[in-house]
Amino acid sequence: MTQAIASPAVHDLIGIGFGPSNLALAIALQEREKAQGKLDVVFLDKQADYRWHGNTLVTQSELQISFLKDLVTLRNPTSPYSFVNYLKAHDRLVDFINLGTFYPCRMEYNDYLRWVAGQFQAQARYGEEVLAIEPILHQQQVEALRVISRDAQGEQHVRTTRSVVVSAGGTPRVPEAFKALKDDGRVFHHSQYLERMAQQPCVDGKPMRIAIIGGGQSAAEAFIDLNDSFPSVQVDMILRGSALKPADDSPFVNEVFSPAFTDLVFQQVGAERERLVAEYQNTNYSVVDLDLIERIYGIFYRQKVSGINRQAFRTMTVVEQATAGPLGIELVLRNNANGDTSVSHYDAVILATGYERQMHRELLAPLQAYMGDFEVARDYRIVTDERCKAGIYIQGFSQASHGLSDTLLSVLPIRADEIAASLYENDRHRGKARSVQDLLLATAS
Repeated sequence: MTQAIASPAVHDLIGIGFGPSNLALAIALQEREKAQGKLDVVFLDKQADYRWHGNTLVTQSELQISFLKDLVTLRNPTSPYSFVNYLKAHDRLVDFINLGTFYPCRMEYNDYLRWVAGQFQAQARYGEEVLAIEPILHQQQVEALRVISRDAQGEQHVRTTRSVVVSAGGTPRVPEAFKALKDDGRVFHHSQYLERMAQQPCVDGKPMRIAIIGGGQSAAEAFIDLNDSFPSVQVDMILRGSALKPADDSPFVNEVFSPAFTDLVFQQVGAERERLVAEYQNTNYSVVDLDLIERIYGIFYRQKVSGINRQAFRTMTVVEQATAGPLGIELVLRNNANGDTSVSHYDAVILATGYERQMHRELLAPLQAYMGDFEVARDYRIVTDERCKAGIYIQGFSQASHGLSDTLLSVLPIRADEIAASLYENDRHRGKARSVQDLLLATAS
């Protein structure tokens, strides 16, 4: 192993990532301290400071769920960590009420999360990217876990813990056609939007032609921002669908994001569970808020009135090939409606192509022999064989077993409390002779 800084402490829990999911868990654990005792908990996050989707927070972006679905309110409305208390602390409660909305802008929600995270600084270690989670064996049993991380200076850190909770979020999905251009600064995923746009010539008013690949909420938000903020930019919105489709956020459908529906999904087996998850895909995937769709339609209508076609809307179109050339990024496009192909050149390409959720499998690969195919119990603990005594939990990677709310903000407080309860239960069973156990763990290999 590379020379590393090893901590002698044996933690009860190490959280991988300190986004909303693990932040909600930090609160849930704190709430249990008085009655059940304090656990030794550390959260590691690769970002230098607390940011939630920091590079996507354009001014037009609004949260797509009610502010009441914050980190705590569904479980404990009196919590000091509620969004309402955040507003009160910042002297904006009356002003927010006057807005008459349930949907704060994402910039404000990011500030709310930063405000809460600031109250858990003692547990957080920023600027550390987790590289691997390895078993610590004693008498052929996994008694604990070794978490290896790397800080911004390149130093590796090794920590020991009885349990981990992996909440590392999604990683940008890059279509096959663009993978060869991953190092080209002119092609970037929407997750890097603000940082990359700040480096583009259009910031200084120079003309640019930009393609947006995708037909979901991120693509729509990028289109609106480019249209409103950069008058010198001509945008082609390229999507394989025939139209921008509205997200279904009607009241009955929204019940799929309730804790009760999580129970319902989990109780199903095989094909029926898959059917339930698939039935409500149009609540979250490749869909756009209706008001945003209407704004975009209005832009194209006004173009027809003026006769000045600045922006283009290319539906039923797929990118067959993407190459870097003297005229910019060259895209070979195929129209699925008639089979025609065409070539277009762009100064930049924005990939609003969603996210993959496989990070937990990569981080936990050294434990594969004890886990099988990553089956997850109702309490979000990965099912392991009898040799593994350590607790391995995941947040945001269980859509297939727990339903569509798993990757969203909707059930954060409830899920956090379920994991907290499981951790305390697990700790209670393992609580005998802990000082001896700590000695074993500190010296185990």
